Amino acid sequence: MDVSQLRRSQTGKIMHRADLDENPFGQFEAWFQDACDSPDLDPNAMALATVDELGRAHNRTVLLKYFDESGFVFFTNFESKKATQIDANENVALLFFWRDLGRQVIIRGAAAKVPTRETLKYFATRPRGSQLGAWVSQQSSIVSSRALLEAKFEEMKRKFANKEVPLPSFWGGYRVLPTEFEFWQGMSLRLHDRFLYTRQDDDSWQIERLQP
Repeated sequence: MDVSQLRRSQTGKIMHRADLDENPFGQFEAWFQDACDSPDLDPNAMALATVDELGRAHNRTVLLKYFDESGFVFFTNFESKKATQIDANENVALLFFWRDLGRQVIIRGAAAKVPTRETLKYFATRPRGSQLGAWVSQQSSIVSSRALLEAKFEEMKRKFANKEVPLPSFWGGYRVLPTEFEFWQGMSLRLHDRFLYTRQDDDSWQIERLQP
């Protein structure tokens, strides 16, 4: 199938260096709010890239749960492929793509587990079904049928009936501490605007325009 003619013109607002927040977290928050206010679905969806022990790249979509200047936090099963890869190689990349705004943000940095107390605080806010689901799946392992998953879910419902669902020991969060942010705004004629923030040794940020 030849899809070479599939394209659309980008018509974003020109980005000027003078208009950028000196702090990339501030710039990200402004863009994230724009995404929340746009028709884009799941503005907190982000592609997480990791590398396995053979140097092969892996990518999947996860949901950002919160962020501040200490980093970007998501939660997962610690026995999943993504978690075992992060434990072996902390270097990861995140990609946010907001189609209706014609914008992307790439974040590169190191991931580390969040403290258990922080995971507990978040886990308590999850819907009960999601709490039970965390107990059900041996994430990334092979399963012969969906019926087995559904049976396990019913088992967990009975096990924790009329009581709080406890935090599984194999489930928790990772925080990605950025070393680079790249903000990409799609423009017409493929003359896209790209700005790269790079963390310096004194924790200040160098800002440079990149060619499209």
